[in-house]
Amino acid sequence: MSELQISRRAIMKAMLAGSATPWIMSSRALASSCDDHIVRVGVIGAPDSVNPFATWSSFWPLVFSYDFLVGVDAQRHPDRKGFAKSWSVAGDNLTWTFKIWPGMRWSDGQPATARDAAFTYNYMRDSIGKPDELNVGWNNTSGLENVKSITALDDETLQIVTKKPNRWPIDNTTMLVPEHVWRDISYADARSSFRNDPPLVGTGPMIAAEFQQAQFVRFTPNPHFRTGQPKTAGLIIQLFTTIDPISQGLKSGSLDYGSGLTAAQVADLSKDPNIVVGEASVEQRNYLAFNTLSGKEAGSTKALQDPAFRDAIGYAIDQQAIVDRALRGHADPGVGLVMPVAKDYYSDLSDIRRHFDLAEAGRRLDAAGYRDTNGDGVREDKEGNSFQLELITGQVSGNIEMPIAAVQLIAGWLGQIGIPVSVTQLDSGALNARTAGPANGGGRWDLVVASSWLSPSPHDLLVLGKSADQANRSYWSNEKFDQILSQTDVTVDVKKSQELVDQAVRLIYTEAPYIMLCYPSAMDAHRKDCFQDWGLDTASSWSYFPLDRVRPV
Repeated sequence: MSELQISRRAIMKAMLAGSATPWIMSSRALASSCDDHIVRVGVIGAPDSVNPFATWSSFWPLVFSYDFLVGVDAQRHPDRKGFAKSWSVAGDNLTWTFKIWPGMRWSDGQPATARDAAFTYNYMRDSIGKPDELNVGWNNTSGLENVKSITALDDETLQIVTKKPNRWPIDNTTMLVPEHVWRDISYADARSSFRNDPPLVGTGPMIAAEFQQAQFVRFTPNPHFRTGQPKTAGLIIQLFTTIDPISQGLKSGSLDYGSGLTAAQVADLSKDPNIVVGEASVEQRNYLAFNTLSGKEAGSTKALQDPAFRDAIGYAIDQQAIVDRALRGHADPGVGLVMPVAKDYYSDLSDIRRHFDLAEAGRRLDAAGYRDTNGDGVREDKEGNSFQLELITGQVSGNIEMPIAAVQLIAGWLGQIGIPVSVTQLDSGALNARTAGPANGGGRWDLVVASSWLSPSPHDLLVLGKSADQANRSYWSNEKFDQILSQTDVTVDVKKSQELVDQAVRLIYTEAPYIMLCYPSAMDAHRKDCFQDWGLDTASSWSYFPLDRVRPV
């Protein structure tokens, strides 16, 4: 996925504009009561559409109504399968066969078959190269350029043949849609004006029945869900711009579940005997990125384009202090592009890893030609201009909040080595606008502290460094890195993928367009007085679990 592909999530990624106080309920149906058996969930987010071809920011709610063919959770957990019940790849590593659940139905009662899956993929694939290519939403053409054919061999068998070996057929997070709803929708409408108004037609456990932007999404149970209709009477996702109302809602009982909680809130909520808190490692990466552009979209100094300058700054960032002081220990210290939860690809880079040392940072800046020549405590760049960098930051919609304390620590450390920093806090929309690609009006900033939450696939682990990709907020471009990523994209063998990912991670670490700050833990909480069967872990970042199986007490 590109960053917004998940930014997950993505994961998940994704959602809201409005008041920082709890939103005003516009429906009496949102009032909490154990008796109505409706699960109430609070999240920070701003979903802008329920059309998966037209939005990146609506993972929640769309993931509750639509299934992936396979995806992340199905590969990790045998009880969390998606549209496909099973899958295999032939000895040529090109031909993938998927067995679809027999007798599965869409929420409107129509048969859900391999033909619908083939339609969804071919609908996107056939748009490639056209003026209205489907490349602007969660369901997009990325990866389909490497696919030779997608065929429904029968109602229960889907075959995908790739041009070169790659794992896209099982790693892609396309939300499969019914042909009978979408076949007459033009590409132009699918990527923009088609609203896909509720009730949606999907194969997920909960069907979006009402969507009030910046307020809530209401769901009803899918009576045709393949494992049986969910035991609850429905689900309401309440949308917030800040985390405090979610914590308050859990304590008061107006919410049954809340995500994206802070360490302080988890500590407080854990004292309530009716609340269970959870914590899990996830794929989010919090980073400091440098604007490496030249030209009119560049930052305030050419030093940002110099790997030696960026490397020196890396020695002035104490990742462990960020974890301990800003996140109260609820994170892993940042190292490279790969986060620890991606166990097959993670490395602590112990042989090349920087260590926090302000004196060493100063020595490296001196050696690179960035000195304080006039003794005023501020270094000058090679053009003789005193440094004054702008650091922009803000909440990435749908991601775990990065405490402003972390940004303040960074500004303080850089100030100590003669690099003054001013901090500008932005809302999610403004942050996305300023860090968009140059062709879309982005740039003209110096540093950004932001986050990315993509899948653990090799492509998504590396896409932050891909030239001209919208996930690449540093705008860094490196031909060798792109070549390695291209090789990774056509590799099925895990061992070979590990070698390629390691090469790319080491290359970008050395060039330092990003300094990874930390990999935060996801912290959530649920009440146990109304519903049970929440599972032992936090709610999934990549599917509707456990809200497909939660039941009233």
